[in-house]
Amino acid sequence: MPATPEAFFRAQSAPRSEECRTLDALFRRCSGLAPELWPGNKVGYGRYDYTYATGRSGTYLATGFSPRKAALSIYIMPGYADFSDILSRLGPHRMGKSCLYVTRLNRIDTSVLGDLIAAGLSNLRDHWPVRA
Repeated sequence: MPATPEAFFRAQSAPRSEECRTLDALFRRCSGLAPELWPGNKVGYGRYDYTYATGRSGTYLATGFSPRKAALSIYIMPGYADFSDILSRLGPHRMGKSCLYVTRLNRIDTSVLGDLIAAGLSNLRDHWPVRA
């Protein structure tokens, strides 16, 4: 795995590499946090420690993305809130449990994605402390 986020972005295919840089600028602006590489080819912005009622605990990225071959995986929602009003304005996407899938960044409204990133972080902070 590359040592820096920029090296990771350069290692992607031409279209994905540019999308990574666009997402990086957006996540930096919306989160105020610097990127960090996480296992699984994820670029994260901030982190939070969690402990569930079952006793399971860990640390995970607060928000971020991963450039997959079929789609960009965008990690913005810990699954606590309904963001359907924002998602309805985003453009074509698919949803996972706490992940958003977008095939191409130029097919969605990135200003709406910025709203979603900010809303997801705000909601996460209501449940867990987020740190750099």
